[in-house]
Amino acid sequence: MLTSKERARLRGLANELPVIIQVGKGGISDNLVRQIDEALEARELVKLRLLQNVEEEPEEMAETLANLTQAEVVQVIGKVIVLYRPAKDNQNKGGIADL
Repeated sequence: MLTSKERARLRGLANELPVIIQVGKGGISDNLVRQIDEALEARELVKLRLLQNVEEEPEEMAETLANLTQAEVVQVIGKVIVLYRPAKDNQNKGGIADL
């Protein structure tokens, strides 16, 4: 669980990140979860965008994706979701946010 200070720092870092994954009308699939999992392992902080044709609420989608990838929801603004998970390979090196 992230503290409010950690979450604020991650939100600041996420401001400059590009959206690297877009979620379309297909919603949550095994392939999408695998892509997010790989991106989290490589980057730790990932920004996703839900396209117009996604019927689910962004908050619900964020919670579902976070649960499926063992990540934390940093923020949901409109249809943009930011997820964070420390990389398993970097446990001893410190992560992106040195949390």
